[in-house]
Amino acid sequence: MIRRRLFPQLLKSLDRNPAVALLGPRQVGKTTLALQVGATRPSIYLDLEDTADRAKLTDAKGYLQQHTDKLVIIDEVHRAPEIFQTLRGLIDHARREGKTTAQFLLLGSASVDLLKQSGESLAGRISYLELSLFDVLETATATADRLWVRGGFPSSFLAADDADSVAWREDFIRTYLERDVPQFGSRIPAETLRRFWTMLAHRQAGLFNAAALAEGLGVEGKSTARYLDLLVDLLLVRRLPAWHRNAGKRLVKSPKVFIRDSGLAHALLRIGDQEQLLGHPVVGASWEAFVIETLIAAAPRGTEAHFYRTATGNEIDLVLTLPGGKLWAVEIKRSSAPKVERGFHLACADLEPAQRFVVYPGNERYPLGDDVHAISLPGLAGMLAA
Repeated sequence: MIRRRLFPQLLKSLDRNPAVALLGPRQVGKTTLALQVGATRPSIYLDLEDTADRAKLTDAKGYLQQHTDKLVIIDEVHRAPEIFQTLRGLIDHARREGKTTAQFLLLGSASVDLLKQSGESLAGRISYLELSLFDVLETATATADRLWVRGGFPSSFLAADDADSVAWREDFIRTYLERDVPQFGSRIPAETLRRFWTMLAHRQAGLFNAAALAEGLGVEGKSTARYLDLLVDLLLVRRLPAWHRNAGKRLVKSPKVFIRDSGLAHALLRIGDQEQLLGHPVVGASWEAFVIETLIAAAPRGTEAHFYRTATGNEIDLVLTLPGGKLWAVEIKRSSAPKVERGFHLACADLEPAQRFVVYPGNERYPLGDDVHAISLPGLAGMLAA
């Protein structure tokens, strides 16, 4: 069992709020983590994909009132959006009775979907946390390459061998396209969405170009934007916004887009192991996306993430605005002997970040000049998480 870094924060959030929503894609480990939380206190668990558990909530108010002395864990809560109004009434009643925390833990497989359903009815009563994929701080530095190749879904990372890992990811992709996506109300044909997903994998960590993607799919540009919105809402794709605060510069405005789990990207590209990955043209972009996702997950809550690129090509791969306003500039290199390009220095002169790093595959930290330090991915992730 790999202990999740979010566990202490989840406990604290429950001790401060009547309800907590734990968000994350399917199979990321939400249920396992929730049951670990449930073991720390009196609790009951309801899975809304289970017919028997759904039947218990036919009279949701009557059933839940019988368990006001317990933490109620409701899995796949987006399947019963009508329950949120009931939860609001129960939370407010419990407040009047003096119980103000740890009433409900709600698990959902999409971000915006859950936010829309609960935003008004539970406003001021709920806190949102996202469970990320396994990261290098959870799996230990010795397995960083395996994590990059296989991705951070527990069943994929912990598979007996690369072949089993690939098989799991292929099944995951197929299930999402054929069963899960339609559950969220999407009428996009599964094959069209798979082609779009695969095209994003080929363009990993690249600028989003709706017109080019639309031409490749034979659809309108607005359709590709809709497909992207869906995959972002399902927490499968990240849309990294461009930095936009320097009014005096001509800046690139299109977001960078990448598949959040490197293992899924590799499965879509038919990359089965590290040897195939190292010989594939996507290797550099895959490493960049993996590093960005890892650092965003490790950063303290409230951190904003962007990339910076001017029209003349000066660029910072990742700009993190930490709580309090300090900027960290991160350049990402796959080389074991990284060199800092002139464009990074010029971009740093524009933003004047407090810290400047180059993340590379090595283990040592050492200066590269001009206040820039080469650092390992676990090293920088550890600094952010501290």
